[in-house]
Amino acid sequence: MTLRPSLAALLLTASAAQAQQTDLTIALQLEPPHLDPTSAAAGAIDSVLYSNVFEGLTRFTETGAVVPGLASGWDISDDGLTYTFTLRDGVTFHDGSTMDSADVKFSLDRARAEDSANAQKALFAGIADVATPDPQTVVVTLSQPDGNFLFNMAWGDAVIVAPESIDAIKQTPIGTGPFRFVEWKQGDSITLTQNSAYWGDKPALTDATFKFISDPTAAFAAMMAQDIDAFAGYPAPENLPQFEGDPRFKVLVGSTEGETILSINNKMPPLDNPLVRKAIAHAIDRQAIIDGAMFGLGTPIGTHFAPHNPDYVDLTGNSVHDPELAKSLLAEAGLPDGFTTTLKLPPPSYARRGGEIIAAQLRAVGIQTEITNLEWAQWLEEVFRGKDFGLTIVSHTEPFDIGIYARPDYYFQYDSPAFQALNGQLTATANPEQRTALLHQMQELIAGDYVNGYLFQLAFPTVADARLEGLWQNAPTQATDLTGVRWTE
Repeated sequence: MTLRPSLAALLLTASAAQAQQTDLTIALQLEPPHLDPTSAAAGAIDSVLYSNVFEGLTRFTETGAVVPGLASGWDISDDGLTYTFTLRDGVTFHDGSTMDSADVKFSLDRARAEDSANAQKALFAGIADVATPDPQTVVVTLSQPDGNFLFNMAWGDAVIVAPESIDAIKQTPIGTGPFRFVEWKQGDSITLTQNSAYWGDKPALTDATFKFISDPTAAFAAMMAQDIDAFAGYPAPENLPQFEGDPRFKVLVGSTEGETILSINNKMPPLDNPLVRKAIAHAIDRQAIIDGAMFGLGTPIGTHFAPHNPDYVDLTGNSVHDPELAKSLLAEAGLPDGFTTTLKLPPPSYARRGGEIIAAQLRAVGIQTEITNLEWAQWLEEVFRGKDFGLTIVSHTEPFDIGIYARPDYYFQYDSPAFQALNGQLTATANPEQRTALLHQMQELIAGDYVNGYLFQLAFPTVADARLEGLWQNAPTQATDLTGVRWTE
């Protein structure tokens, strides 16, 4: 039988529509150490699970705006102390159990408990009480007003988990999101599939595989061979012009909240001496690091704050590259011949590549570094939790996180009552002009104390198949949000 042309065309169109791709393989450089975002500092966990598997009361959009999440809305009391959240109807966890106010109370109480392992426990410190008058209502009472509370509830550390599944969460995460966890092949990949019972709009993707490729050369090879469909946070910026010239691909270069710093152990001699830290700051040539490690991608910073934030103060002039000044500061500190310390580097290429450049810059002023390359889990254990380091390089990608400098037990161990007082004032202040003034003071204080070596704001390059739409260009938090990703033809 011969089909009429119009009918043949119709069937071919229908066939093409049926063949529309609905799965995705996306690569990341870092593999999570485990899969519980509420008990680790590793942003790699959020990179896979935030908004995909786990959700909070509020959530971040690509612009950094805070919007409703599992809470459809909220009311705030006139004194700013009581937040009454209304939960969405019909939300279930991936195991079929109902998500209600009891789960929210469990999650918040667990995060703020005395024995909490939450890496951002300070986000919950202002909560005085969590009440559940009915299954769809949660009443959170604060000990003092906190203008950042809804913002804090959007962090990955504040996602809602269930007591029934908490014991296995590190290997089998069960959330409420649009994708369900399927499998973790450690050292290789994590697979998710669409949650058919999702309370919100269904994603276009039916399946998603996150591949972990730490080596920049392997990343380039996998992308060129199209073994992967996209690479979020592509680790070899020197390759971007080649991808931009290839019609098979698109390149997105966005911004992050990632303050990339040479972290300094403020309790380890001689790094406990502000003169020594100041010498380190003046030994560093930021632009050489940006050019050499990031091939020009990155914005120089002089304090721990994102340059795109309207309250940012440009303090790069406090720590200009001046090796002779660095040497004189070391002599003033009683170290005319310099000293030796450790430089422990996590896997990201900005750290490994940047570490070699910084080591050479420090060597030029008499500071010798013993470089150790650590895997992510080792870095978390030795450096972040164990505080066993002199120097390290890491990008702090959490949004608006200057408050970490108010925590003396944080891994770089900066203990400043003056900063802690300013941070307390900021938390209790809602007036925008007053908050700006406080944030300026906080930035200037840590820059003047030379707490860390402030390098650059991390750019976020993504290489993707040209037919993909909906990937986030910017990274206001560490997330690879797949809820709006789809294939086009």
